[in-house]
Amino acid sequence: MDAVDQAILRRLQRDGRQTNRELAEAVGIAPSTALERTRALRSRGILTGFHAAVDFERLGRGVQALISIRIRPQSREAIESARDSMAAMPEAVAVFVVTGNEDLLVHVAVPSTTYLRDFVLDRLARRKEYVDVRTTVVYDYVQPREQGELPSAERRDGRTPYA
Repeated sequence: MDAVDQAILRRLQRDGRQTNRELAEAVGIAPSTALERTRALRSRGILTGFHAAVDFERLGRGVQALISIRIRPQSREAIESARDSMAAMPEAVAVFVVTGNEDLLVHVAVPSTTYLRDFVLDRLARRKEYVDVRTTVVYDYVQPREQGELPSAERRDGRTPYA
C-alpha cells in the first residue's frame, strides 16, 4: 500500500458514499486512477464493504453494554455456536471471540437498563453452556472514523515504536 492507497482508504472511511469523481479530486488523482485503485483495494481484500453508521440513541437503543461470556464445554463447536447465536440477536452490535477468562465479548445496544437486565437474565444467563455472564454498561462510545497508518513496526534497535 502506498500513500495514494492510504489516502483513498481514509477518504472512503470518512464517506463511503462519495462519488468516484469526488474521491479522485480529494486525493488529487484522475477519476480513472481512483476507480482502478479502489477496485484493486477491493480485489486484494483490503476494502471488504461499505456500511451505514447508525446513531443508537436516535434508534431508541441508547444504552450500550459489553457482555463477557464464559462457555463450557471449552470446544471450538461450543464457542462458534455461541458466537453465531449472539451475532444473530438484534441487540448485538459486535461479537468478539477473545482470550483470557472469557470466551466471548459482546457489544449490545438496547433501549434501557431494564431491557438490558431482562436480556441478560432471560436470554443469556439461562443458557446452560454460558457458565459466567458479566455485564459492563458503556458510558460513552466513540468509534474512530478512520484507521490510519501505524508507526513503522521496528526501530533500528529492534524495538517497537512504543517500547
